[in-house]
Amino acid sequence: MQKLVRDAMTANPRTIRREATVREAAMMMAEEDVGALPVVDSDQILVGMITDRDIALRVVATDRDPRSTSVQEIATTTISPAYPDEPLSEAVEQMVYRQVRRLPVIEDDRVVGMLAQADVVHDIGDKKAGRLVDAISHPAPTLTIP
Repeated sequence: MQKLVRDAMTANPRTIRREATVREAAMMMAEEDVGALPVVDSDQILVGMITDRDIALRVVATDRDPRSTSVQEIATTTISPAYPDEPLSEAVEQMVYRQVRRLPVIEDDRVVGMLAQADVVHDIGDKKAGRLVDAISHPAPTLTIP
């Protein structure tokens, strides 16, 4: 039986409103010990993602004020989500293709989970985990993960 995204994802992840400040996002990431947060609108619909790397490169490196910069100003808004009933192998292929370590998982446009590289690595052997990490970090034509 093929594993689904829902079998590996972290359910009910913390989200952040797009109007929140970057400082609030950084504090939430620190509290939750995560490197990314789904960005949602007032109806909890996914509108983007913000990562610790976004904060470092788009705020700190450009000398912007994290207390006055909103999440929506620096969040990535072109997001390809995963879906709970999608085969895990398809979500992993998407991670490799897009070279991302995390995918928000949505149902009816609302965030219901996060699928991280670490979640997938727990379910596969060491050799396959190494290939997955390498494939996400470097462009690769294809990768087969059960």
